[in-house]
Amino acid sequence: MYDIDLWDTSKATINQLKSAGRKVICYFSAGSYEDWRPDKTRFPASIQGNKLDDWAGEWWLDIRRLDILGPIMRDRLDLAKNKSCDGVEPDNIDVYTQVNGGGFRITYQDQLTYNTWLAQEAHARDLSIGLKNDLDQVRDLVSHFDWAVNEQCWEYNECNTLQPFITANKAVFNCEYKTCPSILASIDQLILRSYHNVRCLYLSN
Repeated sequence: MYDIDLWDTSKATINQLKSAGRKVICYFSAGSYEDWRPDKTRFPASIQGNKLDDWAGEWWLDIRRLDILGPIMRDRLDLAKNKSCDGVEPDNIDVYTQVNGGGFRITYQDQLTYNTWLAQEAHARDLSIGLKNDLDQVRDLVSHFDWAVNEQCWEYNECNTLQPFITANKAVFNCEYKTCPSILASIDQLILRSYHNVRCLYLSN
């Protein structure tokens, strides 16, 4: 499986990967405004909230405003479908966990509504969709999402939170930015000991 940027990868490259038998997942941010994207002018200032820590040119979005965000995200999903992506990885879908809800006092229920809507829209286009991080909502969203991808659950001792996906026979992917713990050395092996559809990826800077 390849997880690639929705805009930065050409359809020709995607088709080449698929012809080699690879699944292609296309990444886009569904919860933040990025000031370098081709559709950046479609995001009014009224739905741009607090800046993301450590990420230049990026602001949290008011995900309650589906009247504005809905058409934008539908078009992004249409682009993924038209480029022959097999699925999508919408990022930053945990605005409610941020300080002051990203600047809009976004609640748990607001996020649940938005994330469920994203899943429904992806499935309407026959795209699979992964739950990116958002560990607190795993149990509520496991029936709506097809797989999960998490960053640094080993580092923060959170991997067991993803057990509902494993129980549902849905794949879980993990990215670590330091190192993947040794399976033999770790005693916390609930997921990796018993299942083969969990992957730990080591990404170096």
